[in-house]
Amino acid sequence: MTGTCGRVGLFGLLGSGNIGNDTSMESMLHYLRTDHPSAIVDAMCSGPEWVRARYGIETTPLSWYSRHEESAPGIKAIVLKVAGKGLDTFRIASWVRRHDAVIIPGMGVLETTLPLRALGTPFAMFLVCASGRLFGTKVALVSVGANVTERRLMRWLFTSTSRLAFYSSYRDVESRDAVAGRRGRTPGEVYPDLAFAIPVAADSPGDPDLIGVGVMDFHGSNDERQRADEIYESYVRNMKAFILWLVDSGKTVRLFVGDTKGCDDVVVGRLLTELQAERPALPASRVSAAQASSFGDLVEALRPVGAVVATRYHNVISAIRLCKPTISVGYAAKHDAVMAEVGLAEFCQRAGTLDAGRLIEQFIELQSRAPGLRAELAKRNQALAEQAKVQFTALSSLLFPACAEAGQPANHSQSRQQSYIKG
Repeated sequence: MTGTCGRVGLFGLLGSGNIGNDTSMESMLHYLRTDHPSAIVDAMCSGPEWVRARYGIETTPLSWYSRHEESAPGIKAIVLKVAGKGLDTFRIASWVRRHDAVIIPGMGVLETTLPLRALGTPFAMFLVCASGRLFGTKVALVSVGANVTERRLMRWLFTSTSRLAFYSSYRDVESRDAVAGRRGRTPGEVYPDLAFAIPVAADSPGDPDLIGVGVMDFHGSNDERQRADEIYESYVRNMKAFILWLVDSGKTVRLFVGDTKGCDDVVVGRLLTELQAERPALPASRVSAAQASSFGDLVEALRPVGAVVATRYHNVISAIRLCKPTISVGYAAKHDAVMAEVGLAEFCQRAGTLDAGRLIEQFIELQSRAPGLRAELAKRNQALAEQAKVQFTALSSLLFPACAEAGQPANHSQSRQQSYIKG
């Protein structure tokens, strides 16, 4: 073991352009650096260069094939992909073996709410937990998301992953119950999403005439692939109708996204083009796009707005952390769960069946109750932040008993965390 707390690895789709996933990593990194500074931390992730540059830790590519993805043509690409899957089995096992603990921080790693393939991330998560059991490495699933799936291979991989993990916690009751149904028993504790461990100063109610609208390149769930184009067109059409109503009502709209890969930016570009075509006299400043590449960027982009309507899960959480009256246009039970947790249960719709007329009615109600909702959000945020601290205490005793025995001090300094997130 190197150092008092040994080697700790972070694993997952980190640095791949999903701001929500990276938010969970930022929260976990801060916990490790402040509570267990002697731990040597690295990551096996899908965006190794970005993670290394931004967070200053050593990284290993999640996929061997990723380095050949752009240069391998035709049949060669297929051969390399197949070979890569075999190589990755040994690469992941070898990487896990070198660590005392491996943490999978947050993310919907046991979910099928968005399209994915069983032999992609689900298989990789299974390999990590199986390797942990084989080599004695403590693998922790921390505040992860889960759902029930009818796909047999996916269900088996998720069941095995949760069964083999040394520690598991879930970000809502629905996720825990989904896994309990697979295993026939309650599998772990429920703690808030890791974003609630990041201090956010909710110091301004914002401008009630400036509205944040978060959009997404949404094509339905893993089980709706055949209707993907239809779902996408309906979603964009209804979001556009809502934005038109906002500007016709005198509001100014700030569009924002939840990924840095450009997928959501395509939706933003389409909306801006179509809105300009339908309202040619509308000044460009009335509907603009905010740029964000991190949770901190999202928070600052949303700070001036008076209310938020958003699709991506961590866009919704960003708004909640700022105590902004929020409507969730979500795509999974996790949206409904977090909205209910903070007292906003009646302000939800599903992206796949979005109704612009109902959204307008919800928004009018939201604004009429804004002061009371902000006060309630502040109270709920504080409670959830306290729960997040409880989980970190539990993790320390389970994953790092040597640190606890050595009396290594914990540092929950809020100011240090804020400076780290902004940096």
